[in-house]
Amino acid sequence: MTHQIFLRGGGDLASGVAMRLHRTGFQTVILELEKPLAVRRSVSFSEAVYEGTQTIEGVTARLVSADQIQVTMEAGEIPVLVDPQAGILRNQFLTSPQSTVVVDARLLKIEPEPLSVDIPLHIGLGPGFTAGRNCHAVIETRRGHTLGRVYWSGATHADSGAPDGDRRRVLRAPDTGILIAHAKIGDPVEEGQLIAEIDPQTGSEKYPVISPFSGMLRGLIRPGIQVTKDMKIGDVDGRNDPEMHTLISDKALAIGGAVLETLLVYLRSKEMVIGD
Repeated sequence: MTHQIFLRGGGDLASGVAMRLHRTGFQTVILELEKPLAVRRSVSFSEAVYEGTQTIEGVTARLVSADQIQVTMEAGEIPVLVDPQAGILRNQFLTSPQSTVVVDARLLKIEPEPLSVDIPLHIGLGPGFTAGRNCHAVIETRRGHTLGRVYWSGATHADSGAPDGDRRRVLRAPDTGILIAHAKIGDPVEEGQLIAEIDPQTGSEKYPVISPFSGMLRGLIRPGIQVTKDMKIGDVDGRNDPEMHTLISDKALAIGGAVLETLLVYLRSKEMVIGD
């Protein structure tokens, strides 16, 4: 039986999962929002929703309708479907509950809504998931010695509310409004440089978003998107590595490897049952 993997979310960590699964031969479909909010857009397959296609490290994802999923996978590409509620799981002509796996990589960090169908394997990433209660297995997403560990019971670390590493690197919206970009992902930036502005569209002055230190702009939410106050909208990295914004991160690949481990453990357990 061929299992089909439905990956909820196409941001940078989810794209690391998609890359691992695609390269090892698993049929993978990304389910996304109508207007994805990825920050590290250059390494997020969710950008296909806006651009039609997105290629990362030689792997292409393509925005499709539900009836184009199979032909897209046969062409060696990853289908991206706008389906934030995972409604495709209820489509008996396109999915089979017995061979469906869901990986929730949205990183909501709160308990998610229940799936609308029963499936044999539901994998959650990070806080909000508890294996044995709202998923079958959960994977640690916090950096440290437990990053990428798979838990078949219990939960990961709770959300700390703080980013990994230097907290200053994460740029947040100073107010609600439309993002206007003044720099591009991959640009070198200086401390105090204007990276973006938030236009509140109320006649008030625009709110500046300033680089906290010198480095490289590693991520910036798509210009023209409506953002809310304190929302994560950018990422500055002080290492200034020119390849950093084009490569899937070590963290994303580690989590992708953990998802692959979970799948293989599950499939092996099914083989043993059949063999018995």
